[in-house]
Amino acid sequence: MTGRRPTSLLLALLVTGVLAACGGTSAEEPPAAQASAAQSPAASTNKGFPLTLDNCGVSTTYEQPPARAISMNQHATEVMLALGLEKSMIGTAYLDDQVLPEYKATYDAIKVVSKEYPSYEALLAEEPDFVYGGFGSTFDEKEGRSRTALQEAGIKTYLNVEECAEGAVTMSLMDQEIRNVAQIFGAKDRANALLTELHGTLAGVREKLAGVAPVKLFVFDSGDKTAFTAGGKGIGNEIINLAGAQNIFADVDKVWGDVSFEQVAERAPDWIVIYDYGDEPVDAKKRFLLENPALKDVPAIKEQRFAVLPLSSVVLGVRAPGAVEALAKQLHADKFQ
Repeated sequence: MTGRRPTSLLLALLVTGVLAACGGTSAEEPPAAQASAAQSPAASTNKGFPLTLDNCGVSTTYEQPPARAISMNQHATEVMLALGLEKSMIGTAYLDDQVLPEYKATYDAIKVVSKEYPSYEALLAEEPDFVYGGFGSTFDEKEGRSRTALQEAGIKTYLNVEECAEGAVTMSLMDQEIRNVAQIFGAKDRANALLTELHGTLAGVREKLAGVAPVKLFVFDSGDKTAFTAGGKGIGNEIINLAGAQNIFADVDKVWGDVSFEQVAERAPDWIVIYDYGDEPVDAKKRFLLENPALKDVPAIKEQRFAVLPLSSVVLGVRAPGAVEALAKQLHADKFQ
């Protein structure tokens, strides 16, 4: 079986899962170290500005909201669209999936700068004043797009905080991400409304699953000689927990990791969730697992209990609560009838 995810995405997920600290984890307001007014708001024509934000080791001061923003990667683009910031966007780049249906019309009206990442020169040609990256690969130093290089060119940058989280990523970090971006654009009230909606989805699932015993679950992303799976550090592990399951490789102390199929068999998962992306169909992944002799006695294989989630839903962004609901409905269908 072939079809590992694109190298740029895989390296970003593997390399940047545990980096320098991003700051606090409050679900209500970013702490003072994360975002604080550099001067009195009265000193600016925009309420809340100047604003200084410490993000993944980079401190940036905003005198006013960005007006020519470019978002790169699925979850960065969708956070901006969910916050209604399209009028501040001049472009997007590198979607990993179709944009969510509720944002499609808005997204289609924004220029796609590049199918994947644009070169440094192509990026500068758009004259952005702000670049929002979902993965660390957005700011690849070897490609000339480092945050330092862009800053020297007069472009402010922001990186999704999952990329520099020290501990396990939870939904409180999703809250922080959305609030940070909203603050940068002077749209704090929009963050409140969006988070109310997202947490409403989580509350609905929590109510349905009250008293449910977690099922043992194995994440299959890709692999043939070994299995590339979700560890305990990423938002994917939190999604599994909130959906009424237990990640059998939560003890892998990183966002992603390779394990042997013999290890999978030893831990005997009740369910397998397949991450859907790229050119390899879910049916091909399922067939590979069903035909793998090392897994023949695994309960999930014997009972053919498979769930599916798009990869785009298991990174830190607005899709995460919906992923909890979608997975819970597959694992505990009787609770949602």
